[in-house]
Amino acid sequence: MPICSIQDKILSMNQTIHNLTQALPSDDSQRALLHNEVHTRPAARIRLPALVVSIAVLNEGISREEECQHLNRLPGKRKLTPADLQGNFLRLRFSNHALKWERHSEFTRYSLVQALPPQASLDATDPELLSSLSLEAEWLRAIPGRTIAAIKLVMLAESLVDPVAMLDRARRWLGDHAVVASLMGHGHSIVVTDFRLRDSGFERMLVLAPADTSETRAGRISARLLELETYRMMALRGLPVAKELGPMLAESEAVLSTITARLEGKHDSDQDLLDTLVTLAARVERATAEHVYRFSATQAYNSLVLNRITELREKPIPGTQTVGEFMQRRLSPAIATVSATAQRLASLSQRIERAGGLLRTRVDIVTEVQNQQLLFKLTRGQELQLRLQRTVEGLSIAAITYYVISLVFYAGKAANAAGLPINPEIAAGAMIPVVLGGVVWLTRRIRRHFHA
Repeated sequence: MPICSIQDKILSMNQTIHNLTQALPSDDSQRALLHNEVHTRPAARIRLPALVVSIAVLNEGISREEECQHLNRLPGKRKLTPADLQGNFLRLRFSNHALKWERHSEFTRYSLVQALPPQASLDATDPELLSSLSLEAEWLRAIPGRTIAAIKLVMLAESLVDPVAMLDRARRWLGDHAVVASLMGHGHSIVVTDFRLRDSGFERMLVLAPADTSETRAGRISARLLELETYRMMALRGLPVAKELGPMLAESEAVLSTITARLEGKHDSDQDLLDTLVTLAARVERATAEHVYRFSATQAYNSLVLNRITELREKPIPGTQTVGEFMQRRLSPAIATVSATAQRLASLSQRIERAGGLLRTRVDIVTEVQNQQLLFKLTRGQELQLRLQRTVEGLSIAAITYYVISLVFYAGKAANAAGLPINPEIAAGAMIPVVLGGVVWLTRRIRRHFHA
């Protein structure tokens, strides 16, 4: 076959492929970003036995540049730039461990995955783990931010034929504390924890799974448990705020009750009531502006906690609570307190608005009465002015008539003096009705002209 024919076929195939790829309208600017969101934080692949260390720090006031500089202090890693952190997820692989960096809206989490130290087997009792970490303690202490959650998760390969016996061994491993435990995934693994904060600042979790557990399943188990505890801590951040607002809300409710009673009594001035109400409204609105995000975030994090508990698909082990039951008993009252405080704050704001509406109505009624009184006074004044004007018009007609008749009289005297047979007095007297009628007609015409 000639070479030119082969080239023509290749060009035709390329054109066909290009036409297929252009079979859709142009992409929205956010399409690729939104589509790839499901792949932004893939779960780690973990080979049992393993040690997973998760540290979550609040990142308020901490920039990506600062976090990038801290990651660059890791030995044996290429130079990172802030552009490498724009995706909010980064996995760094080393010879004997891996470090995952995740930035969320309020916190950043650093997760270390490494092989389990030999002294941390299930036969140990509260084994020491910090000295065996692949990351230097100084590097961990220098992580920018304030710690909100720190977890050491140990994952061991063990048989689950007798879950009760495994639970007893796990309890000794955790230091013989009261624990919560459950079979996850309807029996593919066991999780045991005491939710206690050690002197080192970490809490511990222990996962027991069969030796044939896949690396991807182990990674998903680790992600769910670590996210569950991290989101639990983030959800509880609203509790201190709710407790702090309690006295202020009680005082504000008492003040509002007093204002409402004073409104009903009608003895206090509207200005005093308005000043008190405005001060109270400003205080409540400031509290709402400062804390509404925290309360909303608490509800969002609590929803994530409940979702992670559902994903565990727990089955109970005789003799202990499941993780989900423990969370429901201990976390639910705190979340209920936050929700009640948020509703109380919103309700107080609405009640203040209603009280303000009542006060405005009261002021409007008083203003309307004052306006009616003012209108009555204006109307009365206009009536008096009209009467006065008519009186003045009458006097003006008489005065004008008098001056005109005087002119007629003097004109008659002048004519009589000139020898004309005219009696000035008779002529003046005869002209009075004519002049008076003319002045009245002219005055009325002028009045009609101005009214028009």
